[in-house]
Amino acid sequence: MQKKELRKLIRQRKAEHTAEEKIEMSARICRQVLANPHWTEAKTVFLYHALPDEVDTAMLIDAAMKEGKTVLLPVIDGDDLLLRIHTGATQTGSYSIQEPIGEEFTRYKEITLAIVPGMAFDKSGNRLGRGRGFYDRTLPKLTEAYKIGLCFPYQFMESIPCEAYDIKMDAVLCDS
Repeated sequence: MQKKELRKLIRQRKAEHTAEEKIEMSARICRQVLANPHWTEAKTVFLYHALPDEVDTAMLIDAAMKEGKTVLLPVIDGDDLLLRIHTGATQTGSYSIQEPIGEEFTRYKEITLAIVPGMAFDKSGNRLGRGRGFYDRTLPKLTEAYKIGLCFPYQFMESIPCEAYDIKMDAVLCDS
């Protein structure tokens, strides 16, 4: 299956689930992250504010803030994904995503954990994004980060098409 067809299939699958189901699955997935030793050890964490069809990470953002971790969230700037320090305040940015208004963060080697969204993931850790390449251009900079992809069960595939530039996840967590 080509990437475009797979994205269409995943969008159809997402539409079959209610917001309440996604919230319940998101909570179970986030509890898996919180139990992961990479979470416990991380001091600087790259997270994301979820779109309505993604695994909701609000629980992780809150937990990281309470634990005193440096929380980084993405900000879309043209074709680039900038990382900003999250201090609690956000504004609505591109694609109606809540974006932090804190200072930009470029000390990529300090990021030890990255929690990554995707349209689909496979058993080999491959990730299919939404097609704009934001994460494809950002993830290679995170050389020290353990990368965890989050997805709902209907987004987890046996195998997905990937390119040489695609960065594999170290782990993929879903509500199975």
